[in-house]
Amino acid sequence: MKSLLSDLELLRRLVACDTTSAKSNLELIDLVCEYLDRPGVRLERLPSPDGRKANLLAWIGPEPGADRAGLILSGHTDVVPAGEPEWESDPFTLSEHGDRLYARGACDMKGFLAVAANCAARAAAGAATVPLRAPLVLLFTYDEELGTLGAQQLVRDWPSGRPLPRAAVIGEPTSLSVVRLHKGHLKLRVQVGGRSAHSSLPHLGRNAVEAAGQVIQALARLRRKLEAERPAHHQHFPEVPFAALNVAKVEGGVAINIVPDRATIDLGVRLLPGMESAAMVERVRAAINAARPDGQVEVSVLSDSPPMLCPEDSPAARALSDLLGQRATIGASYASDAGPLQSLGVEAVLWGPGSIEVAHRPNEFLPRAEMERAAALLPTLVERLCGAGE
Repeated sequence: MKSLLSDLELLRRLVACDTTSAKSNLELIDLVCEYLDRPGVRLERLPSPDGRKANLLAWIGPEPGADRAGLILSGHTDVVPAGEPEWESDPFTLSEHGDRLYARGACDMKGFLAVAANCAARAAAGAATVPLRAPLVLLFTYDEELGTLGAQQLVRDWPSGRPLPRAAVIGEPTSLSVVRLHKGHLKLRVQVGGRSAHSSLPHLGRNAVEAAGQVIQALARLRRKLEAERPAHHQHFPEVPFAALNVAKVEGGVAINIVPDRATIDLGVRLLPGMESAAMVERVRAAINAARPDGQVEVSVLSDSPPMLCPEDSPAARALSDLLGQRATIGASYASDAGPLQSLGVEAVLWGPGSIEVAHRPNEFLPRAEMERAAALLPTLVERLCGAGE
């Protein structure tokens, strides 16, 4: 029987794989496949359309039945870049200082990947003598940081009629609090047209950058309107109880002596559960058209990570909340793979070690005690939702 690594050693190997979203994640997928290539584990690699990346499914126990019992433990394999000069250690080498484990992705979210993989490996070893009554499934995705792209590809390709367990835990860093709502992230691009001309003859052109300024002002007015609204479920997002609109990037022009013929504005809107992306796109278009009725503006969707709302009585929410003694309903203002997975009937909660406040920052760290607590709780959760045969 292949020996198990400690959670810490497995985390060390995972963070050593540079899975920055611009790069391939196949080194990490190969590592996990080799590690989980054990009796009782069925591995399924799902390549991205270009073959440079892959989602990974690992199945332990029986196939899901009509009742869709069982549990999915899911996490994304990609990490954000680590080029900040403030790093005090190699971001792709795990460093230990006191109770903290430092590395890019240690918190978001390879710490959870490590404990989930070991939980699955132990469950497979136990299932050899005491079979599980319902499946345990690992789902490791790619390109979550770029807009839940791997999860969305999984949803598009998933065979109709093939069930997955209903209950899921997405290991985002929540400081081990159960989160059953999160906002979505709708990313839009606004392209403003004009007409180029020599800057000495401006009357022959139409300045797209100036027009983009009017569009930005219109978007700012829409942002203020959204901030005054209180959509359904706003009470679960006390810090930002509205759909937050952010004008994030503006580009235009090619040279100082040319009247610019185009400009591009990228923006994001964080939708609350229950809000529809199509309706928000129309609100953006209406706001822009009121400022620029000449029809020289186009709005397109770059990506759409939907908001998530897990029912309070969903198996994962109920079981984890009971184990932790948590009664409060908590929402997260960021998006996750749980959003797209809803369309497959998956009811997911976010739950994992580490704090979102240190994710995406230099000197990202994971508290060792939280990683150990997660590792101790996961087998109990698996027992509750997957159980053992009589």
